[in-house]
Amino acid sequence: MLSKTLLILAVLCAAILVGCSKTDTTENSNTMAGNSNKATSTTSPATTTTTSTAGEKIGIPECDDFIAKYDACVSSKVPEAQQAALKSAVDQWRASWKKLASNPATKGTLAAACKQAADQQAAALKSYGCTW
Repeated sequence: MLSKTLLILAVLCAAILVGCSKTDTTENSNTMAGNSNKATSTTSPATTTTTSTAGEKIGIPECDDFIAKYDACVSSKVPEAQQAALKSAVDQWRASWKKLASNPATKGTLAAACKQAADQQAAALKSYGCTW
């Protein structure tokens, strides 16, 4: 039981580190100047990167609620330059938690792990104006 708890905590810590990492991106707004004959694309790199697990439910109410609130916060309040890293973290949580939920031996501890992640991320995302 202790090893399973440590595994969950290790996964959460890794996800938090990824979620809290700062990424700087530079954009050149003048790339289209003088190139009116070239085709343009309106999709940004952040919107073209999707995973097969995006939107899937975990099956644990605490986890599903946290992911929904986290996604809503990141999409609406976090600057676009930082959204990719935060969305990557939630995709990792979703995949990890989905796997843990499918295992009867770890499913029972998952609600507490999701609650703990929600509490930590609520504090971390408070600086963006997110509350839940």
